[in-house]
Amino acid sequence: MKRTLSAAALALLLSACATGPYAPPVVHHDYTSENQDSRTLFIVLHYTVLDWEKSLKVLTTGGKVSAHYLVRETPAEIYQLVDENRRSWHAGASYWSGNQNLNSSSIGIEIVNAGYTDTPAGRVYAPFPQAQIDEVIKLVRDIAKRHNVKPEHIIGHADIAPGRKQDPGPAFPWKQFADAGLIPWPDAAQVAVKQAGYADALPDVAWAQDRLGRFGYNIGHTGVMDALTKDVISTFQMKYRPSNYSGELDAETAALIDVATTKGGMLMAAPPADPAKP
Repeated sequence: MKRTLSAAALALLLSACATGPYAPPVVHHDYTSENQDSRTLFIVLHYTVLDWEKSLKVLTTGGKVSAHYLVRETPAEIYQLVDENRRSWHAGASYWSGNQNLNSSSIGIEIVNAGYTDTPAGRVYAPFPQAQIDEVIKLVRDIAKRHNVKPEHIIGHADIAPGRKQDPGPAFPWKQFADAGLIPWPDAAQVAVKQAGYADALPDVAWAQDRLGRFGYNIGHTGVMDALTKDVISTFQMKYRPSNYSGELDAETAALIDVATTKGGMLMAAPPADPAKP
């Protein structure tokens, strides 16, 4: 004899199997751990190679690239495009000082600038208006202070992808950031002494590769002047000796590399006084 469930029994059985309405978890915020820091470890500076309108469109629509901030040139204004707590897509394949894929650990700043033009006389990089640089300095100072970003972690796109990227390029005034107390800079007195010595005999390529790798660059240790090594040297020169970024290991470049990778060689300028403090 077959047994059948009554309508009431069937409804009761089905209700027991069904899940109830969604309710979010109850999370208490009574305690805070001392053992934490910001996810932001790096600040990466770029140029857009586009004018303002095109830069804004590419960084905010379907271009599959973004940045946390965009700094306009005229007028010099700062626009936030991505919340700092979210990841923007600005770094791509990247490396600095043992860290890879920096999108996950950095804040990206795009600066409206035309980039470079190849001419019969050579490659020419567009200048940055001083008012725009002043805004970038203010922005970098604010981000670095809030996230406790180390000065040596304020870098350019070229630093984390040498050869593949050139921005922000040799026209970018990194020395102003050093003078503002934001990044370290090679001690000029030590560089002069080292340069005199290297004028007589240059170190070999293996030495340069080892030193530049310790400095932070992703560089091979082949012992030969390959394309990557030349790109890394050129990137280093763009920042610290922008008058000549040929990628050749000359005496001044060797001295800069030596001082930059020697304890006490990189100096920090005192930041300007806070006008809000008495």
